[in-house]
Amino acid sequence: MIRIGCAVWAYNGWVGDFFPPGTRSSDFLKLYSRQLTTVEGNTTFYATPSPATVARWVAETPPNFHFCCKLPREVSHAGALAEKLPQAQAFVTRMRELGARCGPFFLQLPPGYGTNRLADLAQFLAGWPAEAALAVEVRHPDWYLPVGEAPLMELLNRYRVGRVIMDVRPIRDPNDPGGALLDDARERKPSVPLRPLRSNGPTLVRYIGHPQLERNEPFLDEWAARIIEWVAQSNVDSIYLFMHCPDEHQSPRLCRLIADRLRAAGMPLVEPAADSPSQPGQLELF
Repeated sequence: MIRIGCAVWAYNGWVGDFFPPGTRSSDFLKLYSRQLTTVEGNTTFYATPSPATVARWVAETPPNFHFCCKLPREVSHAGALAEKLPQAQAFVTRMRELGARCGPFFLQLPPGYGTNRLADLAQFLAGWPAEAALAVEVRHPDWYLPVGEAPLMELLNRYRVGRVIMDVRPIRDPNDPGGALLDDARERKPSVPLRPLRSNGPTLVRYIGHPQLERNEPFLDEWAARIIEWVAQSNVDSIYLFMHCPDEHQSPRLCRLIADRLRAAGMPLVEPAADSPSQPGQLELF
Protein backbone atom coordinates (compact mmCIF):
# COMPACT_ATOMS: atom_id res chain seq x y z
CA MET A 1 0.00 0.00 0.00
CA ILE A 2 1.31 3.42 -0.98
CA ARG A 3 0.83 6.58 1.06
CA ILE A 4 1.75 10.09 -0.06
CA GLY A 5 2.29 13.16 2.09
CA CYS A 6 4.37 16.22 2.93
CA ALA A 7 6.91 17.04 5.60
CA VAL A 8 4.45 19.22 7.53
CA TRP A 9 0.70 19.60 7.85
CA ALA A 10 0.66 23.22 9.02
CA TYR A 11 1.70 25.85 6.50
CA ASN A 12 -0.06 29.18 6.38
CA GLY A 13 0.73 29.62 2.70
CA TRP A 14 -1.60 26.75 1.82
CA VAL A 15 -4.67 28.72 2.92
CA GLY A 16 -6.70 29.66 -0.13
CA ASP A 17 -5.07 26.95 -2.21
CA PHE A 18 -4.51 23.53 -0.63
CA PHE A 19 -6.78 24.65 2.24
CA PRO A 20 -10.01 26.59 1.63
CA PRO A 21 -9.91 30.37 2.04
CA GLY A 22 -10.31 31.45 5.64
CA THR A 23 -9.10 28.16 7.13
CA ARG A 24 -7.98 28.54 10.75
CA SER A 25 -4.70 27.05 11.86
CA SER A 26 -6.57 24.84 14.32
CA ASP A 27 -8.17 23.08 11.33
CA PHE A 28 -4.97 22.48 9.35
CA LEU A 29 -4.40 18.88 10.47
CA LYS A 30 -8.02 17.87 9.94
CA LEU A 31 -8.08 19.26 6.41
CA TYR A 32 -4.61 17.98 5.54
CA SER A 33 -5.52 14.43 6.60
CA ARG A 34 -8.58 14.46 4.32
CA GLN A 35 -6.42 15.17 1.29
CA LEU A 36 -3.22 13.24 1.97
CA THR A 37 -2.70 9.99 3.82
CA THR A 38 0.55 10.43 5.73
CA VAL A 39 2.90 13.07 7.12
CA GLU A 40 6.46 13.21 8.35
CA GLY A 41 6.12 13.80 12.07
CA ASN A 42 8.94 16.33 12.18
CA THR A 43 7.48 18.10 15.20
CA THR A 44 8.40 15.13 17.38
CA PHE A 45 12.08 15.68 16.59
CA TYR A 46 11.94 18.81 18.75
CA ALA A 47 9.54 17.72 21.50
CA THR A 48 7.58 14.63 22.49
CA PRO A 49 3.88 15.54 22.41
CA SER A 50 1.78 15.26 25.53
CA PRO A 51 -0.90 12.56 25.84
CA ALA A 52 -3.52 15.27 25.29
CA THR A 53 -1.85 16.35 22.04
CA VAL A 54 -1.67 12.77 20.79
CA ALA A 55 -5.35 12.29 21.63
CA ARG A 56 -6.19 15.45 19.68
CA TRP A 57 -4.25 14.19 16.66
CA VAL A 58 -6.28 10.97 16.79
CA ALA A 59 -9.54 12.88 17.05
CA GLU A 60 -8.73 15.12 14.07
CA THR A 61 -7.60 12.44 11.60
CA PRO A 62 -9.29 9.47 9.92
CA PRO A 63 -8.21 5.93 10.91
CA ASN A 64 -6.36 5.30 7.63
CA PHE A 65 -4.06 8.32 8.12
CA HIS A 66 -0.48 7.58 9.25
CA PHE A 67 1.95 9.71 11.23
CA CYS A 68 5.60 8.73 10.60
CA CYS A 69 7.11 10.21 13.73
CA LYS A 70 10.75 11.25 13.77
CA LEU A 71 12.62 10.17 16.88
CA PRO A 72 13.52 13.07 19.18
CA ARG A 73 16.89 14.70 18.70
CA GLU A 74 17.76 13.78 22.29
CA VAL A 75 17.85 10.20 21.00
CA SER A 76 19.32 10.60 17.52
CA HIS A 77 21.63 13.59 17.89
CA ALA A 78 23.06 13.30 21.41
CA GLY A 79 25.87 10.79 21.30
CA ALA A 80 25.67 6.99 21.33
CA LEU A 81 22.31 5.63 20.25
CA ALA A 82 22.44 2.54 22.43
CA GLU A 83 22.60 4.68 25.56
CA LYS A 84 19.32 6.33 24.53
CA LEU A 85 17.26 3.16 24.28
CA PRO A 86 15.20 3.95 27.41
CA GLN A 87 14.25 7.35 25.95
CA ALA A 88 13.49 5.77 22.58
CA GLN A 89 11.26 3.14 24.16
CA ALA A 90 9.41 5.79 26.18
CA PHE A 91 8.86 7.76 22.96
CA VAL A 92 7.47 4.68 21.22
CA THR A 93 5.12 4.04 24.12
CA ARG A 94 3.78 7.59 23.90
CA MET A 95 3.35 7.64 20.14
CA ARG A 96 1.69 4.24 19.99
CA GLU A 97 -1.24 6.00 21.64
CA LEU A 98 -1.96 7.00 18.04
CA GLY A 99 -3.20 3.44 17.57
CA ALA A 100 -3.92 2.60 13.91
CA ARG A 101 -2.62 6.03 12.90
CA CYS A 102 0.92 5.20 14.03
CA GLY A 103 3.03 4.58 10.95
CA PRO A 104 6.71 3.61 10.87
CA PHE A 105 9.04 5.54 13.14
CA PHE A 106 11.81 7.52 11.50
CA LEU A 107 15.37 7.63 12.86
CA GLN A 108 17.39 10.36 11.15
CA LEU A 109 21.10 10.01 11.93
CA PRO A 110 23.25 13.16 11.99
CA PRO A 111 25.88 13.82 9.30
CA GLY A 112 28.70 12.96 11.71
CA TYR A 113 27.34 9.50 12.48
CA GLY A 114 29.55 7.35 10.27
CA THR A 115 30.27 3.70 9.61
CA ASN A 116 32.66 3.57 12.57
CA ARG A 117 29.52 3.54 14.73
CA LEU A 118 27.93 0.49 13.12
CA ALA A 119 28.20 -1.49 16.37
CA ASP A 120 26.31 1.24 18.23
CA LEU A 121 23.56 1.24 15.59
CA ALA A 122 23.38 -2.56 15.78
CA GLN A 123 23.00 -2.44 19.56
CA PHE A 124 20.26 0.16 19.24
CA LEU A 125 18.31 -1.84 16.65
CA ALA A 126 18.66 -5.00 18.75
CA GLY A 127 16.98 -3.19 21.64
CA TRP A 128 14.34 -1.42 19.54
CA PRO A 129 10.76 -2.66 20.21
CA ALA A 130 10.19 -5.29 17.54
CA GLU A 131 6.49 -4.46 17.23
CA ALA A 132 7.23 -0.87 16.18
CA ALA A 133 8.13 -0.43 12.50
CA LEU A 134 11.25 1.68 11.98
CA ALA A 135 13.19 3.21 9.08
CA VAL A 136 16.67 4.74 9.28
CA GLU A 137 18.14 7.63 7.31
CA VAL A 138 21.94 7.86 7.05
CA ARG A 139 23.75 11.02 5.99
CA HIS A 140 27.47 10.39 6.45
CA PRO A 141 29.04 9.76 3.00
CA ASP A 142 30.75 6.53 4.12
CA TRP A 143 27.36 4.78 4.32
CA TYR A 144 27.06 5.28 0.55
CA LEU A 145 30.29 3.48 -0.24
CA PRO A 146 30.32 -0.32 -0.75
CA VAL A 147 32.32 -0.79 2.46
CA GLY A 148 29.55 0.88 4.46
CA GLU A 149 26.47 0.11 2.42
CA ALA A 150 26.67 -3.69 2.52
CA PRO A 151 26.97 -3.94 6.33
CA LEU A 152 24.19 -1.39 6.74
CA MET A 153 21.77 -3.28 4.50
CA GLU A 154 22.63 -6.57 6.23
CA LEU A 155 21.88 -4.96 9.59
CA LEU A 156 18.61 -3.43 8.46
CA ASN A 157 17.44 -6.71 6.97
CA ARG A 158 18.38 -8.58 10.12
CA TYR A 159 16.02 -6.46 12.20
CA ARG A 160 13.41 -5.78 9.48
CA VAL A 161 14.19 -2.06 9.58
CA GLY A 162 13.62 0.13 6.53
CA ARG A 163 16.12 2.40 4.83
CA VAL A 164 14.99 5.97 4.18
CA ILE A 165 15.74 6.84 0.56
CA MET A 166 16.52 10.50 -0.08
CA ASP A 167 16.51 12.03 -3.56
CA VAL A 168 18.13 15.48 -3.65
CA ARG A 169 18.96 15.45 -7.36
CA PRO A 170 16.26 17.99 -8.35
CA ILE A 171 17.88 20.73 -6.27
CA ARG A 172 21.51 19.90 -7.08
CA ASP A 173 21.71 20.34 -10.83
CA PRO A 174 25.12 22.05 -11.35
CA ASN A 175 23.69 23.90 -14.35
CA ASP A 176 20.88 25.43 -12.27
CA PRO A 177 21.87 28.94 -11.12
CA GLY A 178 19.67 28.53 -8.07
CA GLY A 179 18.50 31.48 -6.04
CA ALA A 180 17.73 32.16 -2.39
CA LEU A 181 15.33 29.23 -1.97
CA LEU A 182 17.58 26.70 -3.66
CA ASP A 183 20.70 27.99 -1.96
CA ASP A 184 19.06 27.55 1.44
CA ALA A 185 17.83 24.05 0.54
CA ARG A 186 21.26 23.03 -0.69
CA GLU A 187 22.74 24.22 2.57
CA ARG A 188 20.26 22.33 4.74
CA LYS A 189 19.80 19.11 2.79
CA PRO A 190 22.66 16.57 2.64
CA SER A 191 24.47 16.09 -0.63
CA VAL A 192 24.07 12.33 -0.88
CA PRO A 193 23.76 10.11 -3.95
CA LEU A 194 20.46 8.48 -4.75
CA ARG A 195 20.57 4.88 -3.54
CA PRO A 196 17.09 3.36 -4.04
CA LEU A 197 17.87 0.29 -1.94
CA ARG A 198 15.02 -1.40 -0.11
CA SER A 199 15.39 -3.63 2.88
CA ASN A 200 12.70 -5.95 4.21
CA GLY A 201 11.33 -3.15 6.39
CA PRO A 202 9.06 -0.23 5.45
CA THR A 203 10.13 1.92 2.51
CA LEU A 204 10.26 5.68 3.09
CA VAL A 205 11.16 7.95 0.17
CA ARG A 206 11.99 11.62 0.76
CA TYR A 207 11.88 13.50 -2.53
CA ILE A 208 13.33 17.01 -2.45
CA GLY A 209 11.64 18.71 -5.38
CA HIS A 210 12.58 21.72 -7.43
CA PRO A 211 10.36 24.80 -6.88
CA GLN A 212 9.92 25.07 -10.66
CA LEU A 213 7.49 22.19 -11.05
CA GLU A 214 8.34 21.40 -14.66
CA ARG A 215 11.90 20.54 -13.64
CA ASN A 216 10.52 17.65 -11.59
CA GLU A 217 8.81 15.88 -14.48
CA PRO A 218 11.64 13.49 -15.46
CA PHE A 219 12.39 12.63 -11.83
CA LEU A 220 8.74 11.92 -11.07
CA ASP A 221 8.45 9.77 -14.20
CA GLU A 222 11.48 7.82 -12.99
CA TRP A 223 10.03 7.41 -9.50
CA ALA A 224 6.68 6.24 -10.82
CA ALA A 225 8.40 3.63 -12.99
CA ARG A 226 10.53 2.47 -10.06
CA ILE A 227 7.53 2.10 -7.74
CA ILE A 228 5.59 0.23 -10.41
CA GLU A 229 8.53 -2.17 -10.65
CA TRP A 230 8.66 -2.59 -6.86
CA VAL A 231 4.98 -3.43 -6.75
CA ALA A 232 5.35 -5.87 -9.65
CA GLN A 233 8.00 -7.72 -7.67
CA SER A 234 5.25 -8.56 -5.16
CA ASN A 235 7.50 -8.05 -2.16
CA VAL A 236 6.25 -4.61 -1.18
CA ASP A 237 4.68 -4.19 2.23
CA SER A 238 4.31 -0.43 2.51
CA ILE A 239 5.71 2.59 0.69
CA TYR A 240 5.61 6.13 2.06
CA LEU A 241 6.37 9.00 -0.32
CA PHE A 242 7.17 12.34 1.29
CA MET A 243 7.32 15.26 -1.10
CA HIS A 244 9.46 18.20 0.02
CA CYS A 245 10.10 21.49 -1.75
CA PRO A 246 12.19 24.55 -0.91
CA ASP A 247 8.99 26.46 -1.73
CA GLU A 248 6.65 24.68 0.70
CA HIS A 249 3.70 26.04 -1.23
CA GLN A 250 4.53 23.58 -4.02
CA SER A 251 4.80 20.44 -1.89
CA PRO A 252 1.12 19.40 -2.21
CA ARG A 253 1.38 19.90 -5.97
CA LEU A 254 4.29 17.47 -6.06
CA CYS A 255 2.07 15.03 -4.16
CA ARG A 256 -0.59 15.44 -6.80
CA LEU A 257 1.86 14.91 -9.65
CA ILE A 258 3.25 11.64 -8.32
CA ALA A 259 -0.22 10.45 -7.24
CA ASP A 260 -1.60 11.06 -10.73
CA ARG A 261 1.15 8.95 -12.26
CA LEU A 262 0.71 6.08 -9.83
CA ARG A 263 -3.08 6.13 -9.94
CA ALA A 264 -3.03 6.05 -13.74
CA ALA A 265 -0.85 2.93 -13.54
CA GLY A 266 -3.29 1.22 -11.18
CA MET A 267 -0.95 1.29 -8.20
CA PRO A 268 -2.41 0.48 -4.75
CA LEU A 269 -2.63 3.98 -3.31
CA VAL A 270 -4.28 4.49 0.02
CA GLU A 271 -6.96 7.05 -0.76
CA PRO A 272 -7.99 9.80 1.67
CA ALA A 273 -11.11 9.26 3.75
CA ALA A 274 -13.63 12.11 3.53
CA ASP A 275 -15.93 12.81 6.48
CA SER A 276 -18.82 14.00 4.36
CA PRO A 277 -19.76 14.65 0.74
CA SER A 278 -18.63 18.26 1.19
CA GLN A 279 -15.16 17.28 2.29
CA PRO A 280 -12.65 17.63 -0.57
CA GLY A 281 -10.86 14.53 -1.74
CA GLN A 282 -7.16 14.25 -2.40
CA LEU A 283 -5.91 17.51 -3.93
CA GLU A 284 -9.29 18.37 -5.45
CA LEU A 285 -8.59 21.97 -4.47
CA PHE A 286 -6.20 22.01 -7.41
